[in-house]
Amino acid sequence: MIDFKGTPFPTAMILHAVAFYVRYAVPHRDLEEITAERGVTVDHATLNRWIVKFSPQLAKIAQSRKHVTANSWPMDETCIRVRCKGTYLYRAVDPDGQTLDVTPSGRPDLPTARRFFKLTTGTNGVPVRGVIDKGCANLAGLMAVNEILKITGAGRIGTIRQIKDLSYVLEQAHRFIKRIIGLTMGLKAFHFAAATLSGFHVAPMIRKKQFPDKGISAFRQFAALAS
Repeated sequence: MIDFKGTPFPTAMILHAVAFYVRYAVPHRDLEEITAERGVTVDHATLNRWIVKFSPQLAKIAQSRKHVTANSWPMDETCIRVRCKGTYLYRAVDPDGQTLDVTPSGRPDLPTARRFFKLTTGTNGVPVRGVIDKGCANLAGLMAVNEILKITGAGRIGTIRQIKDLSYVLEQAHRFIKRIIGLTMGLKAFHFAAATLSGFHVAPMIRKKQFPDKGISAFRQFAALAS
């Protein structure tokens, strides 16, 4: 449950603003106009603080409540721009395109790959098959995590496959994020990028029906994550 105490605005208004931003990525000043048209005057800087504060919390809850996914995972990273610098976004999905985990990082090296694979297996369990590209860092990171899993008795990844061109569903997920980042007029700082990107992945998870479907609207499912 998310604590909204100390915020002099209705919880529903905050959730509407955050949900609108992570789904449509409108610039903050445009979002300020949208909320004003609905009778609530909120400064764009306040809207920015809401997004940075509540998006990671909602994403963490989403991870804990999503459906169990398949045990074969395509994993890959893609480059995005943060303050005109290359930043890498690591992602793991299942064969149906459902999101397992997403982590931004400053560079695509062995420690980053190992940390991502360790986090993903810790959150989603150990897959039967891990599918990665031809990158040496990803292979070494996945093998290192596999060795840790064997030593600790937590199991092991049965098969590690290296494929030059990964699955279509993974590339589609990358394409969606790059498109929505373009709508934001760019990400200006890494801490803001990390918080915002975590929120950007909640909306597609709802669209892919990764949460118990109770026949309610996408926004109500989003708001339910806060309760």
